[in-house]
Amino acid sequence: MKPDYKNWLPKPMLVGAVAACAACLILAIVFALLGLTIPAIVLGAAFLGTLVYSAICAMWYTAFSYDGKRQLSRQIISGVSDYVKLPDGGTGLDIGCGSGALAIACAKKNPNGKMVGIDSWGKKYDFSKALCDRNAKLEGIGERTEFLRGDACSLPFADESFDCVTSNYCYHNIPSDDRQAILLETLRVLKKGGTFAIHDIFSRNKYGDMDAFMKKLKEMGFASAELIDTANGKFMTGTEAKRLLLANSALLIGTK
Repeated sequence: MKPDYKNWLPKPMLVGAVAACAACLILAIVFALLGLTIPAIVLGAAFLGTLVYSAICAMWYTAFSYDGKRQLSRQIISGVSDYVKLPDGGTGLDIGCGSGALAIACAKKNPNGKMVGIDSWGKKYDFSKALCDRNAKLEGIGERTEFLRGDACSLPFADESFDCVTSNYCYHNIPSDDRQAILLETLRVLKKGGTFAIHDIFSRNKYGDMDAFMKKLKEMGFASAELIDTANGKFMTGTEAKRLLLANSALLIGTK
């Protein structure tokens, strides 16, 4: 059996878009046959709109497939995990672990360490703790991973609990007026001297002034902090990033 890391685009979203498209087309044809011109035109326009939306969803679904041709999700997970370095016997934390992909990749690349993954596992995605546990077991690292339910905005861990903290495309999905506060909550549980690698869409409208945030980290005594652009050749091309709504993707790395 193979691990199943699902898809970053929820399958119900793709199915719903296709179903809406088909329904609009059928109703448009029915109304046209009944001679109801205006409803037929309205539904015809709706069909065109849902057709475009369905095509976009299909493009996203294909790009984010772990087993498809592009495998962008797998490439990004591998790229982020390269920045996660655990000391012997160390423990890392992956926030918003989803299907367990990043936590598992980090554990595999740090054979003398352990990874903890935390997620709320809401209804939007087909992810769960059971799925994470199953994937880790199939990857042969079940004993070096642990998956827990929790809230990224209020982590159930004491200060300085982990040697490394990481996350991938999690925080921009959390409704918040202050995502920098979520970043600080993440860094709260990082040990002094520990490292962080947080990948997300760091646009100004989502995160505010990240230059000011980096300055704040240095004022707080962090040894280093750097924001690396990943949407212009590192993990994807600029054109691809815009097409997939991943522009402003970047990797926040550093040492506490």
